[in-house]
Amino acid sequence: MTTLSHRNLSSIGAVPLTLAAIAALGVAPVVSPALAATAKTVVAQATLLDTESWIMGGSGLPIPPPSYLAAVTDRFIDPATPKFEGQPTFPVDAANPLFTPEGLYPLTGVKTLPLDTSLAQGSTILYQKILEEVGKGNDLVVLGYSQSGVINGLVMDQLLALPEDERPTADELSFVTLGNPTNPNGGLLARFDVPGVPLSLPALGVTFSGGAPSETPWETANYIQEYDGFADFPKYPLNFLADLNAFLGIMFIHGTYPSLTDAQLATAIELDTSDGYTGNNQYFMIPTENLPLLDLLRGNAFGNAFADLLQPALRVLINLGYGNIEHGWDQGPADISTPFGVFPDVNPMDVLTALANGAEQGWSDFIADLQNLGSGSATDLFGLDSGGPADFSLPSLTDVVNTLSSAAATLYATLLPTADIINSLITSLPAYSASLFFNELMSGDLLGAIGMPLAATTGLVTMAGGFEVEVLMNAFSSISADFSDLFS
Repeated sequence: MTTLSHRNLSSIGAVPLTLAAIAALGVAPVVSPALAATAKTVVAQATLLDTESWIMGGSGLPIPPPSYLAAVTDRFIDPATPKFEGQPTFPVDAANPLFTPEGLYPLTGVKTLPLDTSLAQGSTILYQKILEEVGKGNDLVVLGYSQSGVINGLVMDQLLALPEDERPTADELSFVTLGNPTNPNGGLLARFDVPGVPLSLPALGVTFSGGAPSETPWETANYIQEYDGFADFPKYPLNFLADLNAFLGIMFIHGTYPSLTDAQLATAIELDTSDGYTGNNQYFMIPTENLPLLDLLRGNAFGNAFADLLQPALRVLINLGYGNIEHGWDQGPADISTPFGVFPDVNPMDVLTALANGAEQGWSDFIADLQNLGSGSATDLFGLDSGGPADFSLPSLTDVVNTLSSAAATLYATLLPTADIINSLITSLPAYSASLFFNELMSGDLLGAIGMPLAATTGLVTMAGGFEVEVLMNAFSSISADFSDLFS
């Protein structure tokens, strides 16, 4: 299999299937078409150039719909007022969708493109679009979300390879990335890109390529949500709780950038870069209020109460996977590609104190929640919904046969990705672990020779297992829907 270079190509990172529902989000602001057209006409008459945004979707969303364009424009490109102090804004005259394949086998379907191929095609499309628009005299702002954030980085590398007088200038081109798996310090691709030890999963068509370029002339705003497992993966993956929380962050957080509220965006923190940094990237971390791991409990008053009981202490344990007890992200420079490590450098007494304080806070929150339970209805307390009897009619024989055939096809379709995931775990992962062992051993680090393979195995098996569960859940959801339709 041929892979593209980002310094090769890669990324397990991409927006999960839930992103396909962004087209139905009710987050797009209402804009008068006449007003928008008038504003564009005035601006176009006042300047010789147009400034346009070209916006890509993520995996499973090859053609961004208008609601998505409006949502990301209002939040990350050209808000009416900045969402937080210091937010970079990019005034534009027009917002345009850009088709990119956005395949992520098997999550976007058994017959869809593997990630490496999808990224190769997407980067070619974006590269040509940038040169075309700059050639017309237009200035561009390019937004990439998840997989298309990786495309941004690939195209930056291609543009940097051009002679300087042939590149778009800083005045002509800017970038915005959301939930980028090639985020240098935290992106899944950067975490497992250990110098001298490449990692690829050819059975799945995924190559881990490291962090996106940070020393670029183009202004680039990078947005990351805390615990988003694609863009904010734990630095110390021996911490299984942190890995599991990161995977659930992919499920519950990674697809929410277009629907973030003003209050959430107002909490954004600009991350530090390295001493003497001369690039034009800014990195913004958006804290997450609730642990994704506990979202499995939430949904009714009792579940919320137990989640609040566990959360403060559990957050301390999960944050250790990022190297500290206060934040769910690594505190190192955001512009430096940072591979994973074995153990965090944290004072054990500080951890014990934080756990004790967390247990106390959790109990206090739990009691407060219980005091509020008395006023809730059965639906609020237990999530129960007693509907009336549904109409029922027997399906025809043809309907039964067709439904069984569809279910069998769905089950069969899960066999190939399941086999490919298992293949990766029993071939590519052991080879990667062996390379890590000998790499650390040759450098004289015996602890690292033992710990690095264990850490890599823990993190990657957790992610692979999570994706296998998602494949199976999608299959059973499809089968359940078929049988539900059969008897409805």
